[in-house]
Amino acid sequence: MSTEQNSAIVFALSISEVRGIKKHNVREAIFIENYGIQNDAHAGKWHRQVSLLAIESIERFNLNSGLNISPGEFAENITTKGLDLLSLPIGSTMKIGNEVILRVTQHGKKCHTNCEIFKLVGKCAMPTEGIFAVVLKGGTVKTGDKVRVDVNVTQAHRTVT
Repeated sequence: MSTEQNSAIVFALSISEVRGIKKHNVREAIFIENYGIQNDAHAGKWHRQVSLLAIESIERFNLNSGLNISPGEFAENITTKGLDLLSLPIGSTMKIGNEVILRVTQHGKKCHTNCEIFKLVGKCAMPTEGIFAVVLKGGTVKTGDKVRVDVNVTQAHRTVT
């Protein structure tokens, strides 16, 4: 990991034991190597073990839709603050807190038209602004932990304003 720091943090952590429902916020979560987050329905040995969405995307969505969506309601596991997630190339890595290392595997996804947000407003933020990652190194993550991007891989990384 790069020793260069940025101001990105974990704004919220969210899990759900069942797929297809809103996630609920937790203060900390255990990340399991090559699996995902303990007790999260989306964990498994696949390329979308962890989902990330920026609070700035949620705030922009709320402003444009008139809704008051909270972290976890787009089914993201990690809500970040201060990081332009879409600027992270596939394959880039990030260290969260003191232990956990994730590798970006996908930008966006096809929206499930039956999700609660889509039913309300006919669109969702995850398909265009969310990213997915796999867990390279497990450990515990807490809200407020720093997110450090490997700038050797992601030289185009920039902070969201």
